[in-house]
Amino acid sequence: MSLFFQLVVSGLASGAIYAALAIALVLIFRATSIVNFGQGEMATFSAYCTWQMINWGVPVWLSLLICLAASFIVGIIVFRSFIQPLIGAPIEAMVVVTLGLFVLFQAVTMWIWGADQRAFPSIFPDGGIAIGGVQVRISALGTLLALAIAALSIGLVFRFTRLGLSMRASAYDRTKSMLVGIKVQRMLMLGWGLAAVIGMIAAVLIAPRLLLSPTMMTPILFYGLAAATLGGWDSPFGAVVGGLLVGVAESLGGSYLPMVGAELRIVVPIALTLIILLVKPVGLFGSYKVTKL
Repeated sequence: MSLFFQLVVSGLASGAIYAALAIALVLIFRATSIVNFGQGEMATFSAYCTWQMINWGVPVWLSLLICLAASFIVGIIVFRSFIQPLIGAPIEAMVVVTLGLFVLFQAVTMWIWGADQRAFPSIFPDGGIAIGGVQVRISALGTLLALAIAALSIGLVFRFTRLGLSMRASAYDRTKSMLVGIKVQRMLMLGWGLAAVIGMIAAVLIAPRLLLSPTMMTPILFYGLAAATLGGWDSPFGAVVGGLLVGVAESLGGSYLPMVGAELRIVVPIALTLIILLVKPVGLFGSYKVTKL
């Protein structure tokens, strides 16, 4: 039984990272109806910038704060340069553009820093604590805490601030939002900036475990997509729940299903997602759209 709980804790820690990336994907999808396939590579670029500042002697936490602000600006620049001119274009064009962002940021990262893996310092102390006979690493608790703070902050902003209400309105109906005086383009731009910040948090949390490399976030993107699909593409809360479920399913399936093993662990959360979608096609917390004919 202690092994089971150990695997659950490990799965929750991994799931928190998947959930953070899923939140970034959902924020952009709600605002622009676009799945940003370049989200993970943008996050990797930000993580490399953080690593570079740390190597220059800047304290870790100061490097994180500076690069979080820089990530926000990068998200805005990407929206203004690549997405805003195509608002209203066919969805196929948007898919091609976000795939282009994937290639662009990966290529730029590799061009600047090379393809070699690099050690990234953990932002949490080493060691662990025993809880009910289960050894829990401090880094796992820190990862879960970081997700909780990020998710709670986003929830509070969207629910209790005028800015959050404007962003929600812009995502729901751009035309009507413009009629009541909301600067829709500005709200969409802020949404992309916020998503870039959340994506960087996911990259910084996973980098100490995977080692920093230009392709580090590519497999994490698949987990993030599965988490967003499982929870519902219009629900940030669903992204959190979906990410945690994907992480736990991956951890338990890789250990308790001999035919799966470590190499095919991703099959378990994908199978779970497909089963949920057969029951509720919009995901666990997604909402149906009613269209009048």
